[in-house]
Amino acid sequence: MAEVEQAAEVRYVRADGLRDAMAGAEVLFVWDFFSPAVRDAWPAADKLRWMHVASAGVDAVLFDELRSSDVVLTNSRGVFDDAIAEYVLGLVIAFAKDFPRSLEYQRQRQWKWRETERVGGRNALVVGTGPIGQAIARLLRAVGMEVRGVGRTAREDDPNFGIVHASAELADQVGWADFVVSILPLTDQTRGIFDRSVFAAMKPTARFINVGRGEHVVTTDLIDALRAGELAGAALDVFDQEPLPAESPLWTMDNVLISPHMSGDTIGWKDTLARVFVANFQRWLAGEPLHNVVDKQRGYVPTGGRT
Repeated sequence: MAEVEQAAEVRYVRADGLRDAMAGAEVLFVWDFFSPAVRDAWPAADKLRWMHVASAGVDAVLFDELRSSDVVLTNSRGVFDDAIAEYVLGLVIAFAKDFPRSLEYQRQRQWKWRETERVGGRNALVVGTGPIGQAIARLLRAVGMEVRGVGRTAREDDPNFGIVHASAELADQVGWADFVVSILPLTDQTRGIFDRSVFAAMKPTARFINVGRGEHVVTTDLIDALRAGELAGAALDVFDQEPLPAESPLWTMDNVLISPHMSGDTIGWKDTLARVFVANFQRWLAGEPLHNVVDKQRGYVPTGGRT
């Protein structure tokens, strides 16, 4: 932040001090993007012109007053693309090669030979066709998988997905896939999109991977589907309640892999997030177009998101 400190008065505050620090501030860098502090402090934002969020998702700060204001909102799109794609590939391979059970047998000192699955030639449906979804598609294609997408607009000539189906067709398309990956932005349209009807339409041999937002999933429907054998397994990095409560049945299901919202968090990621803000701040000082401008009505950065 040294470059920023040379050009502006910078106030570093915790959540409980944000309201007092907002008066006169023109720029707000939201580091803790899950905190409700911005909404609580909003009445004190008398001079705010631009807010930057240290995440790709902006659902936690998109309250009505911000949506209707003239404040420009930017995010950290691009930081997590390849990291999350690698994480998804790792989960696909872990399922196909039965790594979790190998580790369990190792702990038990049991020698249990078995056959595993091929990854090449399997079908993956990536639900969410933004930059992270595109990175996932490229990596899964690189290991020989057939990949299709589900996005806001249907198309048949996408360079990474080939075929992209419209979101309204999700339940009709999941039956094609051996792996269904959710990496959607969280909006009113995507909240609860993975419900009983979608899980029931999946192959009983398919796996569901969620690295988007926990609120995309009706959790009770997912648990019921796993118990009923409507899908073979799930890998979940995000949940509608975080941390995942200790009493959740997901913890003890042997066909579920759980991680604590870390799919994009690689060594050095916090420094990278800070550099993204600093670079945008230099553009702001120079009167140049900001990068990663969020469409506040849609809830994500559209293609060419600058202002």
